[in-house]
Parts: sequence; structure tokens; C-alpha cells
Amino acid sequence: MKTSKQTRTSMACDDPRQRTRSKNKNQYFTDVHGLPCIEKLVCSVDETPQPITTKIRGTIPSWIHGNFLRNGPGKFEFGNTQFNHWFDGMALVHQFRIEGGTVTYMSRFLNSDCYKANAENNRIVVSEFGTLAMPDPCKNFFQRFLSRFEMQQPTDNASVSFVEYKGDYYVSTETKFMHRIDPETLETKGKVDWSKFIAVNGATAHPHTDPDGTTYNMGNSYTSKGASYNIIKVPPEKINPDDTLEGATVICTVPCEDKTKPSYYHSFAMSENYVVFIEQPIKLDLLKIVTGKMRGKGISDGVYWDPKLQTVFHLINKHTGRLSPIKYYANPLSTFHQINCYEENGFIIMDMCCSDDGKAINNFLLQNLRKSGDALDEVYNTICRIFPRRFVLPLVVGKDTPCGQNLNTRPDSPATATKTGKNKVYCTHEDLHGDDLHEYGGLEFPQINYKMYNTHPYRYFYACGFRHLVGDSLIKMDLQDKHMKIWQQPGYYPSEPVFVPSPNAVVEDDGIVLSVVITPNKDKSTFLLVLDAKDFEELGRAEVPINIPYGFHGAFHAGI
Repeated sequence: MKTSKQTRTSMACDDPRQRTRSKNKNQYFTDVHGLPCIEKLVCSVDETPQPITTKIRGTIPSWIHGNFLRNGPGKFEFGNTQFNHWFDGMALVHQFRIEGGTVTYMSRFLNSDCYKANAENNRIVVSEFGTLAMPDPCKNFFQRFLSRFEMQQPTDNASVSFVEYKGDYYVSTETKFMHRIDPETLETKGKVDWSKFIAVNGATAHPHTDPDGTTYNMGNSYTSKGASYNIIKVPPEKINPDDTLEGATVICTVPCEDKTKPSYYHSFAMSENYVVFIEQPIKLDLLKIVTGKMRGKGISDGVYWDPKLQTVFHLINKHTGRLSPIKYYANPLSTFHQINCYEENGFIIMDMCCSDDGKAINNFLLQNLRKSGDALDEVYNTICRIFPRRFVLPLVVGKDTPCGQNLNTRPDSPATATKTGKNKVYCTHEDLHGDDLHEYGGLEFPQINYKMYNTHPYRYFYACGFRHLVGDSLIKMDLQDKHMKIWQQPGYYPSEPVFVPSPNAVVEDDGIVLSVVITPNKDKSTFLLVLDAKDFEELGRAEVPINIPYGFHGAFHAGI
């Protein structure tokens, strides 16, 4: 079934969620009814430490050789205590080993200190993003009272993504801790503390890597003088076999406009020569966070959205560490993931997933994800939709640059960049989609052919459509004409799509797309989906005879 703007490769269904209309043109809220319950997507499971076989339907291309690694929460309670937020669940790492057209599956809980402590005490003893660990009930009243005044220690529950530094794989979150993981066995090989190498209190779970293996990341510093943002550079090679983050340096420090209330950021953008930090109006109230235990509140209580603030784009030269004096401003927006960023003809073209409201991070409480009926519909309908947008930032802006005129001279680009004062440029975006994307609830978890096209002009990206609180479709977007191809099946919830190029590929979309599909209404029927990246048709699937929770991010580790 084809239309002028999209191609669907899905089972036909009369889904009430397709009756979607926009309540507010700017906010993209919706009015949908009849969302199916997805409670089983966020239920605890047992680990599967030994590889098990999967049932293949269709064909898994024989040239695919490697491990598809996934990360996400897999345990949501200990004893009689339960986590409050989706992000709080204990990390469960997964491996789909693909070789010769066959697939095996295994999983292990991350052997983190917080997991071991929670398991040993059979209750939650380490606070997470949305969950405050309560005092030990075996202590007397005075001891429990005093424990309220202790500083919360950062968790090492690295449940967000798989990242690579110096050829090693790590699982990470947004604290100062990562864990090195053996991609073949999923064993936890050791904990790494960023603060032992550089003066940062954490780093993002989404670094960027240059072709030579040099890796860049961002991390905050919290001192008596307030907070600042830091651009981190990690060298590509080890000096010694046991090296982890040795040689890491801070190449630039960006001051916070409000040192007691820095912006939250989940990722950043990077072109060939620049890091672009997006300072957004999602703020961290440091006073609330450090006094949270005393007040009986989790970290999430200190995260808030301030729509009175503009978004600021900061440019940092990767080679010199110099922060550009030009600040690029945009209307308040929220962004978690960038799609791609590159330089062309004196401009930085930055594509990212954006919404006009930043309250969603506090909406993913487990109690919300486990709702049904009208209560579930209400949660979904009050979360702002996320859409792909392009900003065009002129690199050459001087004292002689005229104010009040659009500096974006790129043909057929509706994005604008207007100098409004000394060292100030105001930017508006171009929508990287047509109206048909509204039917699929916007998109998130974007991925590209990273190895060949990151920091370069590109044409395609892949993402999840969000007609539910989690992804319920897969989308291939062609930026040449904003044409979409869709994979969807009712009751199936695909995770982040990861592109794997074909051997000796010369065309951008010559390869396959991998996604783990969760089926909450069918017991033990999760499967690894393999799509042809060109036509977005299903090639095959590997069915796993166990239940798997919905996860966050992953990576493909090619076999040798």
C-alpha cells in the first residue's frame, strides 16, 4: 500500500490510535483513544546467561557476522520495595549473536555495586533518578533521622547504552560511572570512574567518535563556584593493555548562565571540526538535588522545564578547544537525541529530534507505563510529540555582518539565522518531515549509517514512531523529499533501529536494519527483526522463547 508521501510495510488494521488530530499546532499534543496496555514491557525478568537458540522465520543474511548488543532496565523491584521511574530499573544487557544465518540470545544483569547491594539487602538501598532509597528499617529512629542528612551517592546502574572507547565496550548512564563489558560473554569486567581521570562529575551516554577513533563527550563539573559544562576528548588508542580512560582531557569549559541551575542534556552534536552543545530549558535545580534526601525526594524532583528561557547553541572548535563568541539562540525546545551534524559552504547543518515542551522526562513513571484505559490515554495525550528538525548555523558572523537579515543563503532551506546583536544570532528551524509523520506520533531514537556518514551530508535516517509511550513502528526517512517508509504490526513494539552496512557497500542505505521487537500481549514471543534498509521490507526474524523488557540503546559489534 503506497501513498504519495509514504510507503507502509505493515499488516492492515483498524487501529483507534490512527484517529489522531492536533490539539495545539505548536505543541503537537494529540487526542487518541484506546491505547493498549503495555505493562508487560516494564516487568522484571530473569537473566539468560547461557546462549539459547532462536527460531528463524524468513532469512537472516549470511553475511551478518557479529553481536547485536542492547541495554536497558530489567529489574524493577527488590523484596517489597519498587522503583518509581522507568530509568531506575537495574541494567540488563543483551546479546544477539548473528552468524551464518543463525541467531542465539543471552542476557546478564550488570554486576554493578548498586545491583549487588540491593540484592544482598533484598530492598532498594541505592537511590536512582526517580527513586529515593529509604533508611534501613533495622536502624533506630535517631540513626534513620541522621541518614537523611547524608549526601546521595551517584548510582553505577549503567542502563542506558553501549559505548566504545579505545576499542573496548562499556555500558553507561549519566553519572560518573561506566562498566566495561565483554561483548562475547556479557561479563562485567570492571567499573570506571570518570572523575579519576578528569574533573567532571559525570558524562553523557552518547559520545561521538571521529574516523581515527578519537572520542568526544560532555560532562558537568560541580564546584563551590557553581556548575560548568566540559567538552571531553579521549584518545583513540591504549598505551597499556589495561588502559581505560587514560589520556582523557577537558578541551573546553563552557560556563553555565545560571551556575546553580545548569541545563540537563542527554547528548550533543558534532561536526567534522566542531562540537555543538545545546543548552536547553530543561534545568537542574542543584539545591533541590543536594537536599533531596533530607526532603525525602529523588533526583527527578530537581529537574524542571522553564519555557521562559531560550535554547542556546554553543560552538566549540574540536582542534583548538576555543569556544565561539557567537551564541545561536532558538525558541525553547527539548532534545534528547541528535540525528547528524555536518559543515557545508560555511554553515553547520544540525539535525535533531525536538519537542516544544520539556516535561516528558518526569512522565515516564512506572505507574504511568502500567496504566490502562482512559488513564493511559491521558498520559500519552499530555506528552508533547517529538519531530525531526534542522537548524542552519552560519560560521562566519562578524561585526560587519548586517543585523535583521537571514544569513542562511542555502537554496531551498526555510531555516533562518538572523543576527540580532553583537555575537547573537537567532535561529528558526526547518521541519524534516511531512504532515504524514503526525499519524505516527512523531519519532525518536534516530540512527544513521554512522560509520560512513556521521559529520557528512547524508540522505537517510531511521527511527521509532511513537503512537504510544514507547516506539510502536519503525520509520525510514528520506530527507531528499521527506518521504517515509514504515514497518509496523499491531501489538508489536520495536526498539531503536540500528543500521549495519553490507560488505563493500557504496550506497548509503545498502545494508540492513536491526531492531528488537517486544510483544507484550504474546508470551515469550520477542524477536530480532531484520529489515532490508533500502526498501524497508522484512527479510527475517529470530524469535526468542523468553520475555524481554523494552530497552533503550544498543550497538552492533562486528565479528572478526
